[in-house]
Amino acid sequence: MARLVCIGLDLAWSARNPSGVATLEVEIRDPAIQNLTGYLLDSRLLGTNEEIVDYIQAQARGDPCLVAVDAPLRVPNLRGQRQAEAELNRVFRPYAAGAHPANRRLLERNGQVRGEALVQALARYGFQEQASIEQGRLARQVTEVFPHSAIVSLFGLSRSLPYKARPRRSWQEREQAWRLYQQHLRALASADPSLQGHEPLLQVEVGSLRGRQLKNYEDQVDALMCAYIALYGFRWGSQRCHSFGSLQEGHIFTPLPKRLVDPKTFSGFRDLLGGMIN
Repeated sequence: MARLVCIGLDLAWSARNPSGVATLEVEIRDPAIQNLTGYLLDSRLLGTNEEIVDYIQAQARGDPCLVAVDAPLRVPNLRGQRQAEAELNRVFRPYAAGAHPANRRLLERNGQVRGEALVQALARYGFQEQASIEQGRLARQVTEVFPHSAIVSLFGLSRSLPYKARPRRSWQEREQAWRLYQQHLRALASADPSLQGHEPLLQVEVGSLRGRQLKNYEDQVDALMCAYIALYGFRWGSQRCHSFGSLQEGHIFTPLPKRLVDPKTFSGFRDLLGGMIN
């Protein structure tokens, strides 16, 4: 039996703001990696990169560990967007789940992009940056992910859930989206792979939260989604997921909508993906 740790990190662009983190523990008894269950061990907020690295080290305890980060981990371009965003948006913009552009003018602080600095710090402990999470591969790696595209894909939605604060988005709309988000996360208890131990986090009444309290909760729930993406990638790999962009130029790993991986409809979407899936 092997132990795998999946850590999700909703990394704030600046250490002045808290980052949400969630840890899943997976016991692998089946060499075919079927019947996998991720148990939520911990969910919290952290500050500096040093605190995050210490946390990951403590949770992993030297075991294989997949760290899935919602933040750009490699940003070579000064302006505009990375190829990763351009490719992902071709697929997910119709679902209102496109990614914002990442560039150094937006993200660089004191000569560094925070995600890049985190990758460098984790490398000292045996973590390698990888563009994809491979099916069944036990490793210590860090990968960039994107919760919005994953939410659409995993929950079979026609549009992303509008739970985040945006101009002209009402609180009523956001609260309704939050209830759906929590409902879908509960349903992962019977998914493949399964998620367990997360019910206490989902019992929070979002309607009672405002301001920083709500943002802190949002960061922790999104971190849980990131951790599940890591587990899902380990279970299914390229059968149901894809990495947009490249390791050299920046990447985003995400589950794909069912109709993009269904052999019956796959060919109709080859042009949409521009040959990105083989």
